[in-house]
Amino acid sequence: MTDRPAYDPLIAEIAAYVAEAAIDGDLARTTARASLVDALGCGFLALRFPECAKLLGPVVPGTTVPGGVPVPGTPYVLDPVQAAFDIGTMVRWLDFNDTWLAAEWGHPSDNLGAILAAAAYAPGPLTMDDVLTAMVKAHEIQGVLALENSFNRLGLDHVLLVRVASAAVATQLLGGTREQIADAVTHAFLDGGALRAYRHAPNTGPRKSWAAGDATARGVRLAMLVLAGEMGYPAVLSTPTWGFQSVVLAGGELKVPRPFGSYVMENVLFKISYPAEFHAQTALEAAVRLHPEVAGRLEEIDRIEIATHESAIRIIDKSGPLHNPADRDHCMQYIVAVGLLHGTLTADHYEDAAAADPRIDELRAKIVIRERERYSRDYLDPDKRSIASAVRVRFTDGTATDVVEVEYPVGHRMRRAEGMPLLEEKFRANVATRFPRQRADRIAARCLDHAAFTAMTVPEFLELVSG
Repeated sequence: MTDRPAYDPLIAEIAAYVAEAAIDGDLARTTARASLVDALGCGFLALRFPECAKLLGPVVPGTTVPGGVPVPGTPYVLDPVQAAFDIGTMVRWLDFNDTWLAAEWGHPSDNLGAILAAAAYAPGPLTMDDVLTAMVKAHEIQGVLALENSFNRLGLDHVLLVRVASAAVATQLLGGTREQIADAVTHAFLDGGALRAYRHAPNTGPRKSWAAGDATARGVRLAMLVLAGEMGYPAVLSTPTWGFQSVVLAGGELKVPRPFGSYVMENVLFKISYPAEFHAQTALEAAVRLHPEVAGRLEEIDRIEIATHESAIRIIDKSGPLHNPADRDHCMQYIVAVGLLHGTLTADHYEDAAAADPRIDELRAKIVIRERERYSRDYLDPDKRSIASAVRVRFTDGTATDVVEVEYPVGHRMRRAEGMPLLEEKFRANVATRFPRQRADRIAARCLDHAAFTAMTVPEFLELVSG
């Protein structure tokens, strides 16, 4: 077509970044490896849960794809689109992989589905160092677009940013040119946005655990369509009436407050201790610290006071019945109650058997949540990015615990030195849930040695972790 408009500036900027930018600096690359192995470990742990496992495998049962993509932790060898779905679903299922919090929220390692699938299917053997580069770039695209664009306030889900980032990096990994990367990104924006209804009452359900898998797989599908010769739509963002900004943003403009580099990967948040929605992590840490003091006085509790930031209140302040694990892991009251009761929280605490404990709902009914404006300001401060909460328990005799305040959870960059050894322990434990001891030890040894990890080809890596 000779009369095609110029690419919207953001589309062109993303394509240039993915096609040409060099990723320098040890911090971004070592953090990318940590993000990858942590996400993969979360996927291995998720395979223990039947509700996750039932979604995986070929669309037509019993079929396999010669030369396809092995899905880690499983015997499946699938086409790259379905493999991306499976990997993305495994990674996201337990809400335990890395997180990015800004005006929009999300989990940048959700893009690992597209990245591993595309890298495995790419012409010529890529290395895991190539995969790390793609991870840094996918994190950056998703995270920078999340800094000042709040899709959640429009009722839309953050997985649209997974689709955009996955389409961009998958196209590059599959051998696409700068123009083809741009075209794939236009298709990702043409898809519009998914509704957040599956994350909120009364509709909360397990789709929120496979929505990112669906988005990352869609990114691979769009990449492959463009590589097969499908045209792009360069003015998808700016076209009046019909474009993304007119329809999805009600005439607003996508904001890009900083150039694409490696900022997001270097500052990404890791969920290390607990599989809970990230906005609840600090309140949960506080509750766990209070557990020894309150566990023997549960019947004497009069009120549990939580001070937190506005985003936590908007997403996970939830009363009334909780119908399934997806409902429970996005309820701050449930998460804090479990922490006070048990002094910890695991994925099993969201299952029906654990939720049947009547003490949880009794404690939920006594929780009062309020916003502390300083916490909300610090949450959006680019030099802090805190996720602060404070918890205090008051008793019927008029006494109370001290206020326990946690500004930065383990896994925040402010606590990175403390967190990384724990992240490695988490990975070892998660691998051990899926593989025999000697195999698990071999996987951990290769994945936690940066030089050994980056030297592997993608087929070597997938052979190591599949089966």
